[in-house]
Amino acid sequence: MATVDWSRGLTEMTLAFHILFATVGVGIPVFISLAEWMGIRKKDAHYSLMARRWARGFVITVAVGVVTGTCIGLQLSLLWPEFMRLAGNVIGLPLFMETFAFFFEAIFLGIYLYTWNRFSNPYIHWLLTLPILIGSSGSALFITTVNAFMNTPQGFTLENGRLTHIDPLAAMFNPAAPSKVAHVLSSAYLTAAFLLAMIAAFAMLRGRMDDYYRKSIRLNMTAGLLLAALTIGIGDMSARFLAQEQPEKLAAAEWHFDTGSRAPLLIGGRVDPETQEVTGALEIPWALSLLATHRSDGVVAGLNEFPKDEWPPLYVHYLFDAMVVIGFYLLAVPVLFVALLRLKRRHAYNRWMLAAILAGGPLSLLAIELGWFYAEVGRQPWILRGYMRVSDAATTNPHVSVTFWLFAGLYAVLGIVCLFVLVRLFRNKPAELELQTRRIIL
Repeated sequence: MATVDWSRGLTEMTLAFHILFATVGVGIPVFISLAEWMGIRKKDAHYSLMARRWARGFVITVAVGVVTGTCIGLQLSLLWPEFMRLAGNVIGLPLFMETFAFFFEAIFLGIYLYTWNRFSNPYIHWLLTLPILIGSSGSALFITTVNAFMNTPQGFTLENGRLTHIDPLAAMFNPAAPSKVAHVLSSAYLTAAFLLAMIAAFAMLRGRMDDYYRKSIRLNMTAGLLLAALTIGIGDMSARFLAQEQPEKLAAAEWHFDTGSRAPLLIGGRVDPETQEVTGALEIPWALSLLATHRSDGVVAGLNEFPKDEWPPLYVHYLFDAMVVIGFYLLAVPVLFVALLRLKRRHAYNRWMLAAILAGGPLSLLAIELGWFYAEVGRQPWILRGYMRVSDAATTNPHVSVTFWLFAGLYAVLGIVCLFVLVRLFRNKPAELELQTRRIIL
């Protein structure tokens, strides 16, 4: 393998590992805040206990996220030096702001953890969740604007191979930023809802039918219903953006080769890149035109409008399909749960429903991975779209392969240690037992 391939592989592996912890880091604070607020408002100790337990697990994932986030920052400079030389001054502001947002979050997280029951007014402690939430979501916002800039670069002038007349704010608030930031935040919140509901569903499937787990599932699935609908709506906005600003990316995702109106949406199937013939796909008439333009007769640009060496890899079609299918699954599960809850509450916690919620946890994480791979691979062959190719940005250091395996070992150790610590943290400590112990102490 060439050095650029090892560099690409190492970056992909790091992002794939980091995005799991980053997603948890962005989404969980929302539910910690919501649970504590409900506990105070309803005077319900179950919700307050949820906030406590979720905060404990959250700290572990934040620690791992810090390590992997640092690795990404390191690899930007070491693996992609030409990119940083060209664009480093432009993306410096959001990178700095992302670091500032993390420090802001970490400071208040420490205060939050060590001030339980220290205030006569419990709402004062709850207010500490707000800067944590702002810091975590702000961190995601700033780093996502960097990725958006790589897709729709602006805020500079290219002169003699250098970027001049730099406007950092224009670079940050580029055309891709609104849809990307919205999609990243909503999908992170949705994933957190399913992960927390998954834990409760797992406990109930093992026979722990306590009110704590029922309330956890009810809270997270109700929020999940709203977030799933919001995420799908934002996904529609993202598709319209791609049709206007990155038409080759959308065309590759749908194997749409010839520009035309009433374009169908293809699900699954196989494609021959040479003949551009698609076989075995489920075809939904006019659906791509509707997705891209909100009109059944809307014109959608095809891949043949672009030079073949600028086509994204056609396998992104499968990434896109899988992501969309999982997205609708994550909407269907809370819809069904809320419907059962309205009809007969006890039926909402049947084993089939719990199993569906349980499956939603890993599927939501898989959707996050698929979405990021589609976002990154769909931009190929560009690292800075229209200005610099990936092959021109990579390091020429011949030892990247060694670094790849060293980081693979590091991530394996971090993943195992993280899972071990999280399991040990809650094993043999059911929520109701902890609640009874806390009542005795108080």
